[in-house]
Amino acid sequence: MRRRRFLASSVLLLASGVAAADEYPRVVPGHALKFPKDAGAHPAFRSEWWYITGWVQDARGNRIGIQVTFFRNRPRVAEENPSAFAPRQLLFAHAAIADARFGKLRHDQRAARAGFGLAEAREERTDVWIGDWSLKLVEGHYVAKIAARDFQFDLDFSSTQAVMPEGEEGFSRKDQNLASASYYYSQPQLAVSGNVAIDGKGAAVTGVAWLDHEWSSEAMAADASGWDWIGINLNDGGALMAFRMRDHSGSALWAGGTLRESKGTARSFAPNEIRFTERRRWRSPRTGVEYPVAMLVDVGNAEYALEPLMDDQELDSRANTGTIYWEGAVRAIRAGQEVGRGYLELTGYWKPLKL
Repeated sequence: MRRRRFLASSVLLLASGVAAADEYPRVVPGHALKFPKDAGAHPAFRSEWWYITGWVQDARGNRIGIQVTFFRNRPRVAEENPSAFAPRQLLFAHAAIADARFGKLRHDQRAARAGFGLAEAREERTDVWIGDWSLKLVEGHYVAKIAARDFQFDLDFSSTQAVMPEGEEGFSRKDQNLASASYYYSQPQLAVSGNVAIDGKGAAVTGVAWLDHEWSSEAMAADASGWDWIGINLNDGGALMAFRMRDHSGSALWAGGTLRESKGTARSFAPNEIRFTERRRWRSPRTGVEYPVAMLVDVGNAEYALEPLMDDQELDSRANTGTIYWEGAVRAIRAGQEVGRGYLELTGYWKPLKL
């Protein structure tokens, strides 16, 4: 009941206290990302998230997709109120396990206002938590601890490559308007080790993961309904990120992407160099929403076919961030051969997404 009251009051505050974009810091081109500070929180900005996805495997060869995301939001309400209960920063988290043995995604979520030592996002480094859910950067590797209702994981993500700035050295446009942008970097090819437990049965796992960290002050453009995004760790050591923003008709409104070769050289792509094409849709038996879970993604002169680990990877987050979307483990295939693994995110298919 306490959680429901908090969520209801937070929604009302957000609805009544939405601030104009010029009350937040602007995202501008030419800003140099600095580490380790930029790995931490940026509380002056409107929204921010840390997002880890990956494929792991246990000793029996079972393949499992794992995902954890922490969101931070500055609603700009009651900021002058001296009360420690004033919601200056709101934190949300999603976690999910994709295991084909169970046939559908298992997921859970958390929400809290920052403060009282119960929830926080530190500025000095990646260190964000809500209760017993946490993501921390410790001596060059990330540690994620999640205690969900029917699964848990305690995983270590060790960096094997340098940070990969997205867009123009970390300035990632989402629209023709320069103001519609975020600061955005990725860390692909993270080496994963640790333990995953499902229904109380634990197993040691290893694998490869991907981290995105993004922050912005802009809400989505009025003519945008959602996005399709991929982060793929390629088998040769390379990495591919690509996205498209969709308008309300489903057509591409904007697109971007980065390909890092196995030797370390990276190339960013213009919007006209990226194309997402639906190959197959899946309809959720719970919500009735249809998602293009199998896609062709053309990036420059290369084409990748994406096939999901399983179709049912829908995440219902209406209880905290207020939306339903598909976020799933996928294989990347070229010329009939698997060349990488990663995640595909599909938003705005239920209703137009509102950040």
